[in-house]
Amino acid sequence: GNQRNTHIGLYDLQTKQNEHLYMFERDLRIISCSVNNERTLLAVSFRQYTEEERVSRLLQSVSKYLTLLIEIHPINNVRVLKAVDSCVRVQFLYPVEGRNTSTESRLLLVSEDKYIEQFDIHVVAEEEHKVVIQNSGQLPRSRVADDLIWAQWDMMEQRLFYIVPKESRSTLKCVQFYPDENWNSILESHLDISVNDTQLKLVNFGYDYCQDQDVASESLNLQVFTSKAGGLCVCCSLASDIPDEITYSIYFLHKGYNKTFTVSLERTESHQLKEVAFMNLDYYVAAYLPGQFLHLLNIQHPDLLCYSLFLTGEDARIDMLQNCSIQSPFMSTVLDCHVGSMYAVSISDSALLQFLQNSKRDSERLAALHCALLYFRHTEDLEMQIIWWISENLSTCHSFDPIQEFIIASLYCRMCPETHNLDKLLPYTSLLDWIGIIPGVTCATDIISLPVLEFQNSKGFWEKLNSNLESVKYAEPHLHYHNNVLRREWRNLSEEDFCLFTNQREDRRTTTYLRNIFENAKKLVPLFQEEDYQQQLLMGLMVAQLKDHLMRHLQYVGKKIIDQIVLDYVAKLLYLVHRIMKEVWRRYQLHSCIFCFDERGSAGEFAVFHIMSRILEAASGMCLPLPPGFHTLHLGLGVRCLPLHTLLHYIDNGVLHLTETCVRKLLKDLDNTEKNEKLKFSIVMRLPEALGQKVRQFWNHPINANFVARKYVKLLLEKLGNGQCSRPIPERRSVPVEFLPLNYLTNMLAEIENQGVHPHEKQDRVNVRFVEETALKHTVMLLGLKYS
Repeated sequence: GNQRNTHIGLYDLQTKQNEHLYMFERDLRIISCSVNNERTLLAVSFRQYTEEERVSRLLQSVSKYLTLLIEIHPINNVRVLKAVDSCVRVQFLYPVEGRNTSTESRLLLVSEDKYIEQFDIHVVAEEEHKVVIQNSGQLPRSRVADDLIWAQWDMMEQRLFYIVPKESRSTLKCVQFYPDENWNSILESHLDISVNDTQLKLVNFGYDYCQDQDVASESLNLQVFTSKAGGLCVCCSLASDIPDEITYSIYFLHKGYNKTFTVSLERTESHQLKEVAFMNLDYYVAAYLPGQFLHLLNIQHPDLLCYSLFLTGEDARIDMLQNCSIQSPFMSTVLDCHVGSMYAVSISDSALLQFLQNSKRDSERLAALHCALLYFRHTEDLEMQIIWWISENLSTCHSFDPIQEFIIASLYCRMCPETHNLDKLLPYTSLLDWIGIIPGVTCATDIISLPVLEFQNSKGFWEKLNSNLESVKYAEPHLHYHNNVLRREWRNLSEEDFCLFTNQREDRRTTTYLRNIFENAKKLVPLFQEEDYQQQLLMGLMVAQLKDHLMRHLQYVGKKIIDQIVLDYVAKLLYLVHRIMKEVWRRYQLHSCIFCFDERGSAGEFAVFHIMSRILEAASGMCLPLPPGFHTLHLGLGVRCLPLHTLLHYIDNGVLHLTETCVRKLLKDLDNTEKNEKLKFSIVMRLPEALGQKVRQFWNHPINANFVARKYVKLLLEKLGNGQCSRPIPERRSVPVEFLPLNYLTNMLAEIENQGVHPHEKQDRVNVRFVEETALKHTVMLLGLKYS
């Protein structure tokens, strides 16, 4: 104030106003202050005199620092908590939000002499919400920690982290304060961090600019970050003897290892302070050196560096933050200590998308792709733009398949928030390893001992952290679902005769099992209604295999819930493939799924055909099912876009799959010109036997009729040879001849038919009369005559 008074206020984020709490009628150098939850008590720590002032005034017996406890509603009693020559920080504990007004407040005192204690303050309520301190004598207190050299306060979760040096290593400990209890020491972890034992370093206990300036060069630059998913990270910057290098370590305690990064600086003259600032962005930890780099490390999946974004230049600039004197007191917030301003920090989706589009390295593309999908979840517009980017960059990504990563990562972020521990059982990437490098950055990985937890009936973060630690003990990578068993079973069953599924025969070994598989597939939503036995089999197999996998590890969840999880997973997988196709078709302005085969495909259709081929390749590589109807659309585009020899090559090599819907339409719609006859005949000759019997009847052509008739005769004679008919077989000739009169052949076939031997019971159009007419037509054609 103008009269050299010192005012203490509380800023309200909603009203943007300060609430006045207390005033000292003198100019004080306040070090720390805190107000209780009810705003009735104020704790203040300040410096009374500097050392020079004490000497000049002969006040050697008067302490340098004073810590007071003040009643502010009403302004009444003032108590001295500490009168010492060492600096003290104060911090009230806060109960859970929504708790009724309490008659007890608890206060932490953090002393520069390296100890922390808790004061219990009981109050008596008077009229109009006024309270006074009940204790007439000394306030009850207890020692929380001793001999610490570093401490950090977590205001949101009411946790105290601190480090105690022990011989060659340090021990990180955590005290959890509870609303209705006292406190518990809940975590202990050994860290190989070299610590400076001369100065206590405090994080999130308020900011003392002068003190930090004095000790910045020798203090420990370390912060602990937690995430909602049970991640616990210790971030610290390490001294480097090389002037143009920065070294920092991230201890992923929930994973059991740490990574030490050494970064070569480009412009050593541009930075003034060689201290990396760390920020907590929940899914990521950020290491930031303004003007040099911004390193975003994935907390949940730190094993592969390709999921971490390392940005330099303009990409690494954070608006409003131009120096390293920053702290991250809360999740996604940053305090600029020089300016005294608090900022909310988040990853910009537009900047991330632009970075993805402009990136030239696979490591950058993969990290940005995962960041967009997992950090922003499934925003429709962002997802659409990612699909468009994928369609343009299918050939530019060499170390990973962007379609596979899009599908697997999108499935992961859609499913995992719904069920606890599901994130440890479902795959989040198609990559098993990654051996790429980040230019200018070296990384060393070391295995560390897992933290020791001691808690009972604790929910939330501690339960999730304990679950993560248990996963590490049981070799977490092996817990993720893998398609090895599915692929093997799929190959075995794909070799079976699929007549079983058209009810033409039954296989005793697989009937019941396969019927269950197809029942699973019927519960899923297809692209459009079409019988695709191969894809239905793969869907059903995936449901069965994934269900078995989850049942082994989620036994407490229940069978019905697991059934629903698995069906949701496969249904969303099919939806994602459909979503890719929908966006690609929309981009290239393909509006109809009904093809006209007498026209050639456009450039847009050829581009879509190429993308669908890559989708098929990606799905085959991970043994993922495709929506029924996919192969029909793909084949239709292939017929329109490819020359005949290329089309047949794609069919022979399994890129294009012949489907009943597409082949039937092709045979019915195309006329019998020489070019079309060649196409039809080439397709018909490549049809599987069961499918060929169903669709050949739609091609009214002598070549097809001749083929059907010969097949019919062959099957009848085979029945006769198998003893299903009593008529003796005539003597065979060594050289096949044409039966021009047809009398003997037709009479014999008719007698076989009369005895009930019909190989094509459901195809009434094929009989002896059909064979006779076809043979006559074929003979006339061979003789070059006209048939009437």
